[in-house]
Amino acid sequence: MSGGAESGAVERALLGAVRETGASAAGLYVLAPDEPVLQLTVMSGVPAPLLAPWKRVALAAPIPVAVATRRQCVVWAADHQQLARDFPRTAVAVPYDFSLAAAPITDGTGSKGALLLLWPAGHPSQLSDEEHKAVEGACRHLAEALAQSPPPDGRATTEGPRVVTPTPARTAGPEEARAAVDYLERLPGGCCALDLDGRITLVTTGAVELLGETADRLLGSRPWDVLPWLHDPVFEDRYRAAVLSRHPVSFTAFRPPDRWLYFRLFPDARGLSARISPAGKDHGAVAPRPTEGEALPVRAGQIYHVLHLAAALTEAVGTRDVVDLIADQIMPAFGAQGMLMYAAEGGRLRTIGHRGYPAEAIAHFEGVALSAADSPAVHALATGQPSFYSTPEEIERHYPGLPQLTGKAARAVLPLIVSGRPVGCCILAYTRPRPFSPEERQVLTSLAGLIAQALDRARLYDTKQQLAHDLQAGLLPHSLPSVPGLAVAARYLPSARGMDIGGDFYDLIRLDENSVAAVIGDVQGHNARAAALMGQARTAVHAHATAGAAPGEVLARTNRLLTDLDPDLFTSCLYAHINLRAGRACLASAGHPPPILRRPDRSTTVLDVPPGLLLGIDPRARYEATEIALPPESVLALYTDGLIETPGVDLERSVADLARRLNDAPPQSPDQLADALLKTRLADTDRQDDVALMLLAPEPTDPPHS
Repeated sequence: MSGGAESGAVERALLGAVRETGASAAGLYVLAPDEPVLQLTVMSGVPAPLLAPWKRVALAAPIPVAVATRRQCVVWAADHQQLARDFPRTAVAVPYDFSLAAAPITDGTGSKGALLLLWPAGHPSQLSDEEHKAVEGACRHLAEALAQSPPPDGRATTEGPRVVTPTPARTAGPEEARAAVDYLERLPGGCCALDLDGRITLVTTGAVELLGETADRLLGSRPWDVLPWLHDPVFEDRYRAAVLSRHPVSFTAFRPPDRWLYFRLFPDARGLSARISPAGKDHGAVAPRPTEGEALPVRAGQIYHVLHLAAALTEAVGTRDVVDLIADQIMPAFGAQGMLMYAAEGGRLRTIGHRGYPAEAIAHFEGVALSAADSPAVHALATGQPSFYSTPEEIERHYPGLPQLTGKAARAVLPLIVSGRPVGCCILAYTRPRPFSPEERQVLTSLAGLIAQALDRARLYDTKQQLAHDLQAGLLPHSLPSVPGLAVAARYLPSARGMDIGGDFYDLIRLDENSVAAVIGDVQGHNARAAALMGQARTAVHAHATAGAAPGEVLARTNRLLTDLDPDLFTSCLYAHINLRAGRACLASAGHPPPILRRPDRSTTVLDVPPGLLLGIDPRARYEATEIALPPESVLALYTDGLIETPGVDLERSVADLARRLNDAPPQSPDQLADALLKTRLADTDRQDDVALMLLAPEPTDPPHS
């Protein structure tokens, strides 16, 4: 498929990128304007089916082009071993040796997409300085070309990527072309040429005789499609290996009834040249070919695509991840225009995801009983077998009115069953009639088992997460008391790893008309034990504070209680007694990060509060208190280490950085300021610790009226 003269600028820029960098293949990914997805728009040097698993790449996916776009840096994999280590999902789908680079494409307005580049096997372990400069230059040229000719309606084409082929090294005239054919015909054995898509574009008489098929049938066809004895996916796999590695590949194949043939493939950016000759020896018995009516072997491309999808499914964490993966990768992989995902709950089917279906169709089957007789999903779950309907007439015979209700003309209904237990159902639907080949049915049936296991795991994870969320919500204060003359903001962020639960806690305790106590703490660990100890620590602090104990004594008494409990977990804690009338605060710390004070003149100080021993270690520990001025319009920041800790960064430097951000923040409410301070942590999807933050800002009192 080709674009117009304007889109040619992008195509020329991509071919230029291949030339400038010395790469063997390239792909241009454009960032979608309305969703966090990279779309493969133009490619060169590899056939479109080879990159089919990555036509659409979620920006959050662990895929090289997505990582390069997110981090705004060049991502490099020198060989398949490094690719498997850094990007296992990608490596399992392309088990060939090559080098890969992905680089972000940006302009003055922001990110535009990414450039994917491949080099033949044997590239040095690192990009050279010249190659780095060439990659950066190619990205600049592509950004300029995209600015001149953006995708139609701001989108990448929905028909798939444009494949552009470099011009031939030289063009032969008629006389030279005839001489070239004569030359090939005189060679022993047979010769044929294949384009990058694997289709035969030239075949000699010797090749026709050796292959046992007419030239008319061979030309324009892929060898493994037209020659039954090449149906084994190993032969297509050898072609794919040659295209990606750009190294010659050879193999032998048995042509019935009694002939072994030797194939040698020589690839370049435009296609492959094949030499065919009789093999020098008998290579032994071969498996019988499928008889008429038997399913043909699944193609190599389909095998690797399923492996890629399987690897992606293993990375899906929650139910939403599974649904999004099916919508973003499995639907496009099988050309579907609609998708319905059901979960089996309480004897009924509940919709957990859908694409391309009208609302009335979704509502019609919502909550349908597993005993219903008029539902394709229920039928598939009852029989345990997938159902394939290729035409609207076929659907109408089984389920009258369904094609009109859904607007779909064909569908694959895949039951999701784990250990004999119905988990749900996945329906892929099509707006036009569509036959399902035996190969596709095999692949979809296998994929249904993988989806079922992923959905079952995801629902268990969601259940645990909800339990953790409910436990955390029950242990932290539902709301903080309203205190006249004091503005307060409190925030909690769970860890992005493991259960959504942790040991960070905070509280605000009203002591009397003019005094409050603020407490923040951190129990080590991110599990139910840490949460339980956190609840005990918070309760103890609250009890001792309301009993009138001084800050140091509150921590000492709480420490004795936690030591008696002997939980094998330690707790840091910071306690602040605030006298609003006097404009003073008294603070005591049990090994907690130091508080930060922003004064009314916007100067900011990291307070020197003596860090006593962590709670729960020594019952005899004592805690020294520090008194500070806390006038109106100042801000006292209490926080846990999850807000500041960064691997490889000194803790004092991290505290100083937080103080600088607090100092530089404009005058705003504590709620706005808290959100600003948490912004970087909210964006951190790999956050390994939970975060608690409290901001306390005494307000000026109104002067008395005369």
